[in-house]
Amino acid sequence: MGNTITIRVPKPLSDWLQEKSARTGMSQGQIVREQLERLRRGDKKTKNFMRLAGVIKNGPRDLSTRKGFSKR
Repeated sequence: MGNTITIRVPKPLSDWLQEKSARTGMSQGQIVREQLERLRRGDKKTKNFMRLAGVIKNGPRDLSTRKGFSKR
């Protein structure tokens, strides 16, 4: 496959993702990949999904700078 990323999502989004995964039988990763692919293609319906991407309150702007996560 490709690169692996780790993201943190707010509780409401996590709950939605778990429920959608259980309802559809798709993995959570597959649901996220489909949503990202729709955004890449310019699907206007997915704009609401992506408004939550990268939202972490009171955290560092770049998670790669967190101790233990840097490749330096």
